[in-house]
Amino acid sequence: MTNTTIDETELNELLGRFVNDLGATGAAGNIVIGDRLGLYRALAEAGPLTAVELAEYTGTVERYVREWLRGQAAGKLVSYRPETDQYWMTPAQALAFADPNGLVLPGAFQMALACFDDRDAIIDRFHSGRGFAWGEHGDDVAVGCERFFRPGYVANLVSSWLPAVDGLIERLDRGITVADVGCGLGSSTRILAETYPASTVIGYDNDSGSIELARKLTAEAGLGDTVEFAVAAAADFTASGLGLVATFDCLHDMGDPVGAARHIRSTLADDGVWLIVEPYAGDVVADNLTPVGRLYYSLSIFLCVPHAISEGASDALGNQAGEQPIARVIEEAGFGRFRRVTETPFNIVYEARP
Repeated sequence: MTNTTIDETELNELLGRFVNDLGATGAAGNIVIGDRLGLYRALAEAGPLTAVELAEYTGTVERYVREWLRGQAAGKLVSYRPETDQYWMTPAQALAFADPNGLVLPGAFQMALACFDDRDAIIDRFHSGRGFAWGEHGDDVAVGCERFFRPGYVANLVSSWLPAVDGLIERLDRGITVADVGCGLGSSTRILAETYPASTVIGYDNDSGSIELARKLTAEAGLGDTVEFAVAAAADFTASGLGLVATFDCLHDMGDPVGAARHIRSTLADDGVWLIVEPYAGDVVADNLTPVGRLYYSLSIFLCVPHAISEGASDALGNQAGEQPIARVIEEAGFGRFRRVTETPFNIVYEARP
């Protein structure tokens, strides 16, 4: 290395990215703090506020709040008025960080920080090759994941994903039986049940803790009589004659995706359809060297790959598998039709038919 010529421009660009990355890492904990203490909500409700006023409004200590506010303003997560030393939130900032029915971006940081709490276990897996299941993480992983993914499901599931499948909306309106496989805490399950009351919706997940939380959230939403949940894996849930099976962001987590796909095919009615929603990804690594790809690869090493290995995967798909590996799974499972029906910047949606 002592004889290596360093490209100063490249080094400076790398250091610039380092500062941004370290700043974002430092901000993550403060975002979760602001979310848990209601600081964002308070600013959105009552701002502009000084640090003293925000501390009084939230029952917190001014000196901590003052430092927190300055860091948030530096990251442009809240806005600052230097002439009055007040802080406030624009409508976009409030939608992203303060509105429980908005983008709920703090949920992503809640999930990420909880993942990082298990870094020693993941480091061990690099040596041992063993898996680490979703249920082995703390509750903040599942809760943060549900909070992060729910706005995307609210925005897209009914308005674009389901209508992209020919004839599906009409059948849901008339009434079919739907299995939401790998449902986690049940956000997608509740959306389906609430939107299509004539249909029967069952949520399955192999993590009993997630199912317990799904039932609790469903009861709190007043939907306890309209949705059923059960602990079961994608390869052995008990159902038949299904009009729709949906897997949202979870096929790549499965230890035996082909086996799961074969079972799903066996549960479908002759005119049934499998709706497959997966993270956005290209088919080759070079396609995924993007900000979205970086996010997904980083989370995959803590969540998706270890979980699939915990279920017996010898070569886990990972959340950046891309369309061709998914197509191969569907083909090996014996489906007669597979196609991409729509996409967003974060997801690709496929349909498979027997």
